[in-house]
Amino acid sequence: MLTPLLLLWPLSLALTWFVAQGIASKPFDRALEFNLQALTQLVVNNDGRVMFVLNNQARDLLRADDSDLVYYQVVDARGRLVSGEGDFPPPQDDPAPGPGRVLLRDDVVRGDEVRVAYTWLDRNDTAGPVLMQVAETKGKRSTLANEIIKGVMVPQFVILPLAVLLVWLALVRGIRPLSELEQRIRARRPDDLSPIEESFIPQEVAPLVSSINDLLTRLKASLTTQRRFLADAAHQLKTPLAGLRMQAELAQRETDPRELRGSLQQISRSSARATHTVNQLLALARAESTGRALPSARIDLARLVQTVVQDSVPRALEADIDLGYEGPDDMPPELHPMGNPVLLQEMVRNLVDNALAYCGRGGVVTARVLADRFSGVQVLQVEDNGPGVPENERDLVMQPFYRALGTNVDGSGLGLAIVQEIAQQHGATVHMEDSHPERAQRGLRVSVKFPPKADETQAGL
Repeated sequence: MLTPLLLLWPLSLALTWFVAQGIASKPFDRALEFNLQALTQLVVNNDGRVMFVLNNQARDLLRADDSDLVYYQVVDARGRLVSGEGDFPPPQDDPAPGPGRVLLRDDVVRGDEVRVAYTWLDRNDTAGPVLMQVAETKGKRSTLANEIIKGVMVPQFVILPLAVLLVWLALVRGIRPLSELEQRIRARRPDDLSPIEESFIPQEVAPLVSSINDLLTRLKASLTTQRRFLADAAHQLKTPLAGLRMQAELAQRETDPRELRGSLQQISRSSARATHTVNQLLALARAESTGRALPSARIDLARLVQTVVQDSVPRALEADIDLGYEGPDDMPPELHPMGNPVLLQEMVRNLVDNALAYCGRGGVVTARVLADRFSGVQVLQVEDNGPGVPENERDLVMQPFYRALGTNVDGSGLGLAIVQEIAQQHGATVHMEDSHPERAQRGLRVSVKFPPKADETQAGL
């Protein structure tokens, strides 16, 4: 703030100088006009000839000022000098601007800057307008202007340093709480994500501190989720890895080819389970961390679901499961939602894999796509005729690593969590219900409802 004050000070002095010039000129301009009006009374017509009668009173009027010189001139309509100074500069205005109207201008007479008052006299007893000018040097005006400047500058020389000092003290006092806040933040431990105390902070930065506290709260929740995720992931990987090690040690001791083959089969199943868990973990991490950074495009949901179903046919045939698709072959372009094709395909694949895993041999799995042309709403459904999920556990199965009780299916408990995460990133909602509520095997129908005519904003990409 000191730099702007120092820059404004010369500007203030310059403005004061111009104002002082105007203030000093006004009273002297009025006096000069009065003198001109008094001298015009001495212009007379003598038998058609203009004359200027310079009496003693007029001489005293022209010599009344000891500090400034006064010049005058009287010129008739023909441009002949009647009285006064012959080298007086003529005005630039047209003659006869109005009877008795007095004009003012700045000019130079004999090398001196003067203030000139002039008028044209258009009397009936003269042969035309008579020009009369009275000029006065600017000594008194400059003296008065300088006095005004001194009267303004001297207080400014005192007030400006005092203002700078007061501003400095105010800023130091005002910034002290910010310095204390900075020290409190710097003194924090790296793992301390508790909110900043808002009782002793300046009011001006209260919204900033509140925003920081909100960020710390969300960061703490995110780190807590990551720690829990890593702990659960380590626990999930520990079991298949331990099984691999045990089966490998047993295989090394076996001499019977049949037992050795059984151990190798166990190793193969354990490695497949570990691979599946790792793939699921990577898919969930990609959905949570990089889904928003991946490119998005218009997606034909019908074709995407058909592609996933065709890829899953070999697994369905191996498990003797009837896997099918119901819906249009392709969607019209106006119903294509915005999304990331990799993530959406991963979501559909997890729904289909989850249904194939839990419906059991001889089961039926159906994937379908429903669409409403008028509202633009699209619904992806994957249903099976398996044991289903109890209603009180449907929110829990959306959490990572949670598995419904009573199932003997190998899995990591991440499939539906991945579906939930990808659906949220695309502005969609996930709903679960019984596919066959009238049967003993109620089955499960998972519906993913996409928003109408979803765009980039709704998709969150």
